[in-house]
Amino acid sequence: MRNPLVSAVILTVAFGLTACDASKTPFAKKNPNKKVIGVVDESNLNDIMLTVADPNEAVSYFQGALEKEPDRLQFQRGLAASLVRAKRATEALHIYKKIIAHDDSTHDDTVNYADALIRSNKWKEAETQLNKVPPTVETYKRYRLEAMVADSQKKWKKSDSFYETAIGLTTQPASVLNNWGYSKMTRGQFSAAEELFLEAISYNPALFTAKNNLVLARGSQRNYTLPLIKMSQEERAQLLYTLGLTAIKKGDKAIGRGLFEDAVETHPRHFEAAVRSLEALG
Repeated sequence: MRNPLVSAVILTVAFGLTACDASKTPFAKKNPNKKVIGVVDESNLNDIMLTVADPNEAVSYFQGALEKEPDRLQFQRGLAASLVRAKRATEALHIYKKIIAHDDSTHDDTVNYADALIRSNKWKEAETQLNKVPPTVETYKRYRLEAMVADSQKKWKKSDSFYETAIGLTTQPASVLNNWGYSKMTRGQFSAAEELFLEAISYNPALFTAKNNLVLARGSQRNYTLPLIKMSQEERAQLLYTLGLTAIKKGDKAIGRGLFEDAVETHPRHFEAAVRSLEALG
């Protein structure tokens, strides 16, 4: 479905261009070699496509732009980033290869390429790209990716250091705190993970992934009570279900059954997954 804001912007640009012949304006007559910019300039439209636009719509936009100007680095970056947003990172890889080979490529391009490689499960290649970035390039994204690569290699001291650095480089650390908590959970450090998930939720109370990970960490310690955090009725049902699954995995079948029943009763609609789990328990 087309984003209403994007549609309005495109319509405004189209109207502005058709309402008058841009080539006949006083500016155009005095500056025949310069392009006349419409109501919303190209740069702003690119920014809109990279942020609020539907990702697949943005892909189509930048593909169309590249058909007209195939060597334009700005459009190549836009297409690659849009493909990543659209969860089509593998398709973005060959574009990033062209970008980093360009004379005007930057260290940010290399970091973005590493991001796409990680999303494509190409960890070794991602590490190779990150190693090309000088240590003087200290950005949130770079260190978040460094932490993830270190996690994949179980280099826990390095990953902890990278996570801590990344958190210090952003004002919105919820997602990286959640990642760090998950890293701690995979190591069996459930109490430490619980603290990180709570901190993530304090920065972003709407981050359900952190809420779900939090109850996983608690359930792994056989704490089957819900934490005192803000949640909707549907979220409460989902979290009860997660706790139930954790209890079953721990061998606490009776507790798991009770949690599934609570989840079914709590959910504002029919909770098919919880119902199936109850049926499977017999």
